[in-house]
Amino acid sequence: MPRYRNRLPQLEGRTFLTDGGIETNMIFNEGEDLPNFCVFLMNDSEPGRAKMRDYYRKYIPLSQRTGLGFVFDTNTWRANSDWGATVGYDAQRLRAVNEASARLSQEMAAEFAEGGVDSVISGAIGPRRDAWKYDGEMTVGEAIAYHTPQIETFAGTEADFVTAYTLTNTPEAIGIATAAKQAAIPAVLSFTLETDGNLPGGKPLAQAIDEVDTATGGYPAYFMINCVHPIHFTDLVSGGAPWLSRVGGLRTNASMKSHAELDESETLDIGDPADLARRYKHLLELMPSIRVIGGCCGTDHRHIGAVCDHCLVAPV
Repeated sequence: MPRYRNRLPQLEGRTFLTDGGIETNMIFNEGEDLPNFCVFLMNDSEPGRAKMRDYYRKYIPLSQRTGLGFVFDTNTWRANSDWGATVGYDAQRLRAVNEASARLSQEMAAEFAEGGVDSVISGAIGPRRDAWKYDGEMTVGEAIAYHTPQIETFAGTEADFVTAYTLTNTPEAIGIATAAKQAAIPAVLSFTLETDGNLPGGKPLAQAIDEVDTATGGYPAYFMINCVHPIHFTDLVSGGAPWLSRVGGLRTNASMKSHAELDESETLDIGDPADLARRYKHLLELMPSIRVIGGCCGTDHRHIGAVCDHCLVAPV
């Protein structure tokens, strides 16, 4: 049985680390050939699984140093039917690879526990279409039908909850939350933002959160922001508005570039980890509800380590 599915510790005031941008790390830093960011391909070979274990192990000392737990996001952001089809995965193979990723996270959670680090497991979900462009065609019904197979798969594993990352529109977010409710598994929804601090398409984040909560009876455990640099949304969260209490996690980019610029880049922009850590500290001061701290594109254990040292470890 999942350890925390009925009582997520993030909702009880505990703060957790999570990893950086696994897709960009494996492709640019580790030299993996992963079409369309399909990191889940690594689950199907022992060398791939071994590299995944080594990837996660770099975060053990960070959790130990801060005394914080760790959120394991499965490497399944692209493990849905449309993206899976681009690499030859049908529904049966996708179900198996999602289950395999949850088992790997469970295995690593046991290893972290041996090092004194508590952890929770999140089944990671990505959008149906482009994660960096507004999807104006998505409907709630389409989202429910499309995402239900992956969500139901995670509901049948040891995953404590599911997290949908890099969402660009509210119908898809509502559909994912509805599908998760039907599968009786907690859901976290993470929107991406453009350089103006709004969702792709121009919708303000506060409006998006309100629309999802209204349509789902507040089902999401909390919301997150991911795949955007702090310079693009710090002003947005500086007012102390009530809706900020619904934002419980951050996964920021290393780069200050826009989505369009990153999409065209052939090299990895790792930014400045120390500068990112300083900006993160300011964000945590502005957003006291944050309980999950990690990174997105261009970040790795070095960036999260800098954040830990600058924000989460008391000076000696």
